[in-house]
Amino acid sequence: MKRSVSQLADGREIIYFDDTPTAPARNAKDTRDLPAQAPHSVIRRDPLTGEWVAIASHRQTRTYKPPADLCPLCPSSQGRPTEIPESDYDVVVFENRFPSFAQSVPDTTPTVPGMPMVPMAPGQGRCEVVCFTSDHGRSFGELSPSRVRTVVDVWADRTEEFGTFPGVQQVFPFENRGEEIGVTLSHPHGQIYGYPFVTPKTELMLATARGYLAEHGRPVMGDVLAAERAVGTRVVASGRYWTAFVPAAARWPVEVHVVPHRQVPDLPALTEAERDDFAELYLRVLHQMDALYSRPLPYIAAWHQAPVRTARELAWLHLEVFSVLRTRDKLKYLAGSESGMAVWINDATPEQIAERLRGNPS
Repeated sequence: MKRSVSQLADGREIIYFDDTPTAPARNAKDTRDLPAQAPHSVIRRDPLTGEWVAIASHRQTRTYKPPADLCPLCPSSQGRPTEIPESDYDVVVFENRFPSFAQSVPDTTPTVPGMPMVPMAPGQGRCEVVCFTSDHGRSFGELSPSRVRTVVDVWADRTEEFGTFPGVQQVFPFENRGEEIGVTLSHPHGQIYGYPFVTPKTELMLATARGYLAEHGRPVMGDVLAAERAVGTRVVASGRYWTAFVPAAARWPVEVHVVPHRQVPDLPALTEAERDDFAELYLRVLHQMDALYSRPLPYIAAWHQAPVRTARELAWLHLEVFSVLRTRDKLKYLAGSESGMAVWINDATPEQIAERLRGNPS
C-alpha cells in the first residue's frame, strides 16, 4: 500500500492510501478559496452524571444532504473541485472541515462562568473523514475483500497516529450508513474521532471488565466469546480468527458483535492474518444484514478500542454493528425508557435476530 500526505487549501491534512499498483503520484493541488480553519470546540462535564459533553457550534454550517453531482467526497473534476483534489483515489483520509474536536482550539476558563460545579476545557482532539472508495454509488458491503483489508490498515494507521496527538485519550473509528441513521453525505465513508476524554460507554465497559476479572480471574469478553461459540444459537458467521454473533442482551433490532478470538487492545495490534480474516468475515456479515429486509440496511459500525493511555490491559477490541430498522419499513425510536432512563427494550429476542440473519444468503 502506498501512503501519500498532502494539504488542502485551508491547511488541513489529506492522506491517500493506494492499493492499486498503478496508482499515480498524488500531487494534485486544492484550487478552492477556503477560509482559514477556526474550530472552537469546548467540553463541559455534566455535574449530575460526570459525563463530558462536546459543544461545537461551528458545525451548524456543515454540508447537509447535497445532490450526488455536488458530493464533496467524490474526486475533483474539471470545474468542480471537492475535498479530494485528485481525479480518482482508492482510500483517502482527511481532516474534517467541521470537526467536533481539533488540535487548534482556543483555551477556555476552567469552569462555565457562574457555574463552578461545571468543569470546562478546550475540545482538543482530532476528527477525520475516511472515504472507502471513489465510487459514489457503492457501499462498504460492495467493496472487495482486498479493499476492506486496505481500510483495516488505514484504521490501524490512523489509530496509531491519533495516539500521538496532544489531548487525545480515545480513538473511535466508525461508519454511519443510511438516512435513517442520520447520514447527511451518501458517499461511502466513515469517520474517526480522537476524543479528549474516555467516553462514558468505554468507562462503563472497562469498569465491568475490571470487576469480572477480579472475581473470575478471566476477561469477560473471553468468557462471552467462548460461551457464544459453544452454544452457537446466536452466532451468525465465524472465521479462523473472528466470530460474529448477536449478543445475548442485544439492545437494537439488528445488532452483531464481531470479535477477535484473542485479546488485543486495538486495531494496530492485529496480525496480518487477523486483518485478512476480518475482511472476509465482515463482508459476509454485511451481506447477511442487507439481505435481512431485502434492502440496504441502515447501520452504525462502531469500533471499541482501548483508551490511548489507560486500562489497555482490560480492553478487548471488537466491532459493534447495529441498525434502527426493526422491519423493512419501521424504525425503532428511542422513546421514554431508552432516552430518559437508558433502559433498553427490544421487540425481538437475540436468538430470533440471529436466526433471521443466518437464514439469509451470505
